[in-house]
Amino acid sequence: MTNSYDTGRLNLPFVGISTFGKNPYQPDWGKIDADFAILGAPFDFGTQWRAGARFGPRGIREASTLFSFGHAGAYDHEDDVTYLAGVRIVDIGDADIVHTDTETSHANIEAGVRAILAAGAVPVVLGGDHSINIPCIRAFTGRPLHIVQIDAHLDFVDVRHGVRHGHGNPMRRAAEQDHVTGLSQLGIRNVSSTAKDGYDAARAMGSDILSVRQIRKLGVEGTLARIPKGVDYYLTLDIDGFDPSIAPGTGTPSHGGFLYYEVLELIDGLTKQGNIIGIDLVEVAPDYDHTGTTTILAAQILLNTLGRIAHNRR
Repeated sequence: MTNSYDTGRLNLPFVGISTFGKNPYQPDWGKIDADFAILGAPFDFGTQWRAGARFGPRGIREASTLFSFGHAGAYDHEDDVTYLAGVRIVDIGDADIVHTDTETSHANIEAGVRAILAAGAVPVVLGGDHSINIPCIRAFTGRPLHIVQIDAHLDFVDVRHGVRHGHGNPMRRAAEQDHVTGLSQLGIRNVSSTAKDGYDAARAMGSDILSVRQIRKLGVEGTLARIPKGVDYYLTLDIDGFDPSIAPGTGTPSHGGFLYYEVLELIDGLTKQGNIIGIDLVEVAPDYDHTGTTTILAAQILLNTLGRIAHNRR
């Protein structure tokens, strides 16, 4: 007897069109029928140093094909679970970006997220710089959520030289939203783009801030114990939360970051104690990493996250 994936085309990872995970492409945002929908947000006008995250969605999609061998799900021998089996994922393409026009570009991203939510799917947004989180969070208006941020930087600047919607502002803009019930800001370290008054404001507005070193002392269980249980989470994952030794392809790298399993175990714990209802992964800038390590890391952590969300919901 042959397995089901031994018939038809072999369809190896380097063959075909690079949708996320080689999942179906749905260009009609009124016809989304899936558990998870992937939206690209190739916007990087909010960056303050190295640009290039506009190519993040394209790079992550291409890297994600590495994990698309046509098998029925992804078996994890440590957990004895086949993740992603029967999980419906579609790629709805990218929000339209209007060069130099932040507000229109952000509005187009928000429209994409709202279309995914209207279809009852979980939005998974590929950035782009971290400012794309601002329209993503707006799209959830009326749905209480707790934000879990994995990042090197606090991103809690209020206004700097008139800029309110750059990549240093998203967590401040999120904390101002009535439907955001709190923030867990994890991995924040070293020299940051946010000054002390921003840290003070973050704590006053409901943030719990932990560095990588503090989390390693607490351990995964101790860290998860500080995050509210039984609530809806929005996960915003900045690739520079990882150490640049494994994620050099980003605009603002910061040494002393997380390693892969530290983040995966935190996310796995979240899916067991609450419900992740939205995700963005931001600041992947492929041109700074010619090995492709960073885009592969982004694709791998996302696919594992989607598998654990679906499995632990069941």
